[in-house]
Amino acid sequence: MDDRIHEHARTLVDWSARIEAGDDVVVAVEDGAHELAVAVAEQLGDRGANLLSTYQSDELTRAYLNAHDGSFTENPEYELALYEQADSVLFLKGSRNTTETAGVDSDRRQAYSTARQEIREARLDTEWVSTQHPTRAMAQQAGMAYADYKDFVYDATLRDWEALAEEQARLKEILDDGEKVRIVADGTDITLFIDGRIAVNSAASVAYDSHNLPSGEVFTAPYDTAGVVTFDVPMTIQGRRVKNVEMTFKDGVVVDWSAEQGESVIDDIIGTDGGSRQLGELGIGMNRGVDRVTDNILFDEKMGGTVHLALGRAYDACLPEGESGNDSAVHEDLITTMGEGSRLEVDGEVIQRNGLFRWEDGFEG
Repeated sequence: MDDRIHEHARTLVDWSARIEAGDDVVVAVEDGAHELAVAVAEQLGDRGANLLSTYQSDELTRAYLNAHDGSFTENPEYELALYEQADSVLFLKGSRNTTETAGVDSDRRQAYSTARQEIREARLDTEWVSTQHPTRAMAQQAGMAYADYKDFVYDATLRDWEALAEEQARLKEILDDGEKVRIVADGTDITLFIDGRIAVNSAASVAYDSHNLPSGEVFTAPYDTAGVVTFDVPMTIQGRRVKNVEMTFKDGVVVDWSAEQGESVIDDIIGTDGGSRQLGELGIGMNRGVDRVTDNILFDEKMGGTVHLALGRAYDACLPEGESGNDSAVHEDLITTMGEGSRLEVDGEVIQRNGLFRWEDGFEG
């Protein structure tokens, strides 16, 4: 086994999930992540944690949804109980076919997602972490040779997370003190209102309210939005290709949208429920180890020189105690490149220009 797999597992268990002896841990293993699962199991055993593994497969999901009549039982108690009793849930992603669910009926997919909202909330109430094991399917989707893709994944994942956390703390402080964020880029001029909200220093550890490995972003939850944004980073969403999405916001709600490709996917997301027409997240990528677009949201949204906005659910970590944010059955990220001529302003002050923060070499004031 590649030594980097063992290092990945140690980082996940120790830095990211902070697993301790006696913790009840659910490990959800996608069909291509077997090697990482073995390494994680070894780490959990070494720490005296309790392990229960589940098998995840897009092919299995596709078969189930296509065969079902669409009348799903709401939040089956046996599954809800599993997550309500768990201390941590580790999601080990590793798809063998990234478009396996492309043919699933969108109405049935939405019905399934809506019927499991309490289960999703129970998972999110644990110390959960999601990570990615490199597979040939993911390499192919990224347009890379498998060996090169593995190097990319581990360069993005096996980082000095403490150092990155210190850098990201600068941006968190600015956003925590800020009231208004303006993003200007090619086809984008949008303003997001964030006063009173909390920015999360997403440094790949539950200790920072961060639940992705790799991570490398600072995110918050805007309560109002106005303007136009173009999401120019191509993505695969629900097994379908989406490209060059343009959205117009007024009074915090999407009022118009279009896409060069995959517009029906955006229609489905926005039409999910009342909350899916609003933003639940503003995220700013800061992981310079993610140096290219790979058509994988876990990596792409963390890339330095990008911002992403998510339609749907807002994370509780961004909300003051007692305040509820945008609620939805979906949380779908879309990405904008902060390239030449772009700027990110907080309360009128330029924090980033041409993709570089003001504390980075090459920043032009």
